[in-house]
Amino acid sequence: MTATSRKLIVKPRKTKPKKSRLTEVNSFGSNPGNLRMLTYVPPLLPARAPLVVVLHGCLQTARDYDEGSGWSLLAKRHGFLLVYAEQSRANNPNHCFNWFQPHDARRGSGEALSIRQMVTRMRRTHSIDPARIFITGLSAGGAMASVMLATYPEVFAGAGSSPDCPLAPRPAYAMS
Repeated sequence: MTATSRKLIVKPRKTKPKKSRLTEVNSFGSNPGNLRMLTYVPPLLPARAPLVVVLHGCLQTARDYDEGSGWSLLAKRHGFLLVYAEQSRANNPNHCFNWFQPHDARRGSGEALSIRQMVTRMRRTHSIDPARIFITGLSAGGAMASVMLATYPEVFAGAGSSPDCPLAPRPAYAMS
C-alpha cells in the first residue's frame, strides 16, 4: 500500500448510541391495544402546557421517529409535552398501527382506547391544557391519527398527518 492509499482507507468511527430523550411509562390503563407509551417532558414547562401525541410510521419505533423528526427538541424549545404510542411486532409484524382493523379503530377498544388512556394518564400526572391536546402521525401513524380524531373528537383540538394519509372526518369504520 502506498501512503496515499492508506489515507483513503476510512476506519469506522466509534460512536456512542444516542441517549433517547424518551421515558417509558409502564402503567397507563388496561391497554387493550398492547401498545407502549413513551413520553418526553421538558424540564421547564408553563402551567397548563399543550400535549402532542405522536404516532410513528411502519417499520419505526417511537425513539427512531423522535430522533428523525426532532419532536422532543421542539417540545423543549416551545414548552409542550409529548406522548408517543409505539406499536409492537406482536400486533403487527411491520410495526404499523392497525388503523384498518375495526377492533383497533373503534371508540372504547383496541389501539384507539390504549392511545386515549395514554392521554388520560398524561392529564392526571401533568398540568396539561385540555383545550390544547393535539395528535400527529406519519404514514400508518397518520391514518391512526385520523382514527383518533374521529373516535375521540372531544379529546383533540387538532391533528396533523403525513401527506399520504389525509385526515378525513369521521370515517365509517371508526364510528361506533
